[in-house]
Amino acid sequence: QVQLVESGGGSVQAGGSLRLSCAASGSISRINAMGWYRQAPGKQRELVARITNGGITNYADSAKGRFTISRDSAKNTVDLQMNSLKPEDTAAYYCYYTNYLGGEYWGKGTPVTVSS
Repeated sequence: QVQLVESGGGSVQAGGSLRLSCAASGSISRINAMGWYRQAPGKQRELVARITNGGITNYADSAKGRFTISRDSAKNTVDLQMNSLKPEDTAAYYCYYTNYLGGEYWGKGTPVTVSS
């Protein structure tokens, strides 16, 4: 069984920073990519950032220049450093990973609230 546990969410004022962390454990097999999605109330889940096994990163346009994703492959962890937060970044943030077998695994989410 695979578990992904997120931490680091919370409330912050606009312009502030938060660092989200995610640790994968259990029967993990050949991770291909890890990353973060978010879902704001009433909106669809959207990709925030992802990082492949080779270190290639992708960011949503809204995250570029403000967020940085990093990964520790040995520990099966992925972090998201979020700076210059805006009220529109308010959402539940979900960690995920995909493996080379086509599997996809999700955490339960951590809330981020940015007040103006």
